[in-house]
Amino acid sequence: MTQTLETHTSENGTATTAGAKLHARAQHGRTAETMIHVPPATAPTRLIEGLPAEAKDSLTWAETLSFGRYTHLELVRGTRIRITDLDGDACIHAVLIRSGAQHERINVADTVKVPWQAYMTTGHPLLSDAGRLMATVVADSSGQHDALTGTTHLAGNTAKYGAGSAHSLSPAGRELLTLGGMKHGISQKELPPSVSFFKGVTVERDGSITFAGSAGAGAAVELLLHMDAVLVLANTAHPLDPRPEFTGSAVDIVAWQAPQDLEALKSGTLNVDLGPEGRLALHNTELDYNARTSA
Repeated sequence: MTQTLETHTSENGTATTAGAKLHARAQHGRTAETMIHVPPATAPTRLIEGLPAEAKDSLTWAETLSFGRYTHLELVRGTRIRITDLDGDACIHAVLIRSGAQHERINVADTVKVPWQAYMTTGHPLLSDAGRLMATVVADSSGQHDALTGTTHLAGNTAKYGAGSAHSLSPAGRELLTLGGMKHGISQKELPPSVSFFKGVTVERDGSITFAGSAGAGAAVELLLHMDAVLVLANTAHPLDPRPEFTGSAVDIVAWQAPQDLEALKSGTLNVDLGPEGRLALHNTELDYNARTSA
């Protein structure tokens, strides 16, 4: 997907505050291929088609995120998020931060260690450093994800692509996630390691890690939040992508309130197998939630 940006020059009247104001307001109502849709119900049909009927009345987020950009949103417990790899070349690096208690964040080591599984797919728990379930992967048509190699960084992208700062033509994932985290009180030092969706890896018998690429266009993954949390996403290259060019594609993001799915997961009727370790983490989460919300 491509996006055309209009050039701001003194010739088109944006050199003054009044001119800039007129220009900015003239953009109201315009659309682009990649943008946040406000309200979410105004999103293109492809973002909301296939959602449960009740979801269309409880949308909280609809966005098409271009490659090389980041996004972030604070979401409530019971929110379900679907991310779709439009052209099959996206790589979404994700971190979770607990709302109002930023000391609790996704712990990627426990996310791999506790369920005895490094390959994320449906039923995989995303755990915090307090042993609680922050989110669960509740649907997955990709299977190409990575909880082992993290994201790209400034030095690596500079060496590989010639630049890596957040506003460069080849921004590193760490730089983009830092910007998103800082908007919610998380400093660069506090930003946790991320997991990646839509570009997978394989661990060989000798312990080496091989880049496995993507599942192709249209693959989607869905998360269900177990606590109020900030979700920060960066769409940028995978650190093991062997291509010398900074290359990728956009994703669609849509979120809706689905408390019934949370109840179904807790009761074991959502057709998602958490495993005994995941259910213990769920128990920890529910204990904490009940303690915080009881009168």
